[in-house]
Amino acid sequence: MFVKSEAASALFAGPFALATLSAQDEPAFPALVTADGRVLDLRAAFGDGNLTVRDVLVDWDSAAARLKALAEGIDGRETRPLARFRVHAPVEPRQVFQSGANYRQHVIDLHVAHRAPDDDRPEEERRAEAAEIMDRRAAEDLPYVFIGLPSAITGPYDDVVLPAWAAQPDWELELAVVIGRPAYRVTAEEALRHVAGYTIANDLTDRATVFRRDMPQIGTDWLRSKNAPGFTPLGPWIVPAGSVADPGDLRVTLKLNGETMQDESTGDMIFDVARVVSYASQSARLLPGDLVLTGSPAGNGMHWGRLLRDGDVLEGSVTGLGVQRTRCVAEDAS
Repeated sequence: MFVKSEAASALFAGPFALATLSAQDEPAFPALVTADGRVLDLRAAFGDGNLTVRDVLVDWDSAAARLKALAEGIDGRETRPLARFRVHAPVEPRQVFQSGANYRQHVIDLHVAHRAPDDDRPEEERRAEAAEIMDRRAAEDLPYVFIGLPSAITGPYDDVVLPAWAAQPDWELELAVVIGRPAYRVTAEEALRHVAGYTIANDLTDRATVFRRDMPQIGTDWLRSKNAPGFTPLGPWIVPAGSVADPGDLRVTLKLNGETMQDESTGDMIFDVARVVSYASQSARLLPGDLVLTGSPAGNGMHWGRLLRDGDVLEGSVTGLGVQRTRCVAEDAS
């Protein structure tokens, strides 16, 4: 799908963002996109015909200054309107780190919903208990992070195929961190220095296959439940970290067929961006272009008793990062 211009407001916060675009019958290319919808091909600007967004991120310290200068001098350069191009996922990461159970209200809701059969305490008491657990977890525990597959990523306006085997496909809109400097065993105080920017991810999940039924003691099966092709719509843009005043104060909103289902501030995170990035880096070496998904707030399909089906349209937005729109298409069982 070719991008449709937003309303008169800017496409994203700040003067520019990074994108991966293509024109009809042409290969995808890395682009600087201005907030008013102009496109500068970075292959020409960087003098590299094979350049990708990930290549730009590899030397983010110098690239960020160079991109800023290009954006400031955009009026003197040849640009094209964004409406001419198809928008792809903004980057092809080598690694995808995903954080679960990271929104306070969401986890409290889960705690209350999954009470023991013999627990007949009033809901208010159980909520107070859950809130105390969340406070203790934030102070004493560690984030919960697992690995996703880059092959699950698709563009922000692409159709999402719901596999025939997925009995309970669900949505999980998230703030996604894009790494710009290698990070290994960095502290939370250092972590944000390794972040190039932010984008939007919808971490689709088949609830029916989250837990193994053949061997319950194994626990969760994230490969099966989260990594079908196209199960992670990403983008549309990478907005530089310098244009995001506070990643802990962004609104995450998902609409299903125009109806708001998720609407929460990233301030509700149990572990903020810096702590999640730091934690992931304690075990793995985070590389430029890698993604760190930070968890999804309350309001997924299981909460509403309404899961995804053929023809559904998802619209996800995060403050200052733009809007992604995807349509769900049932896999042809034949």
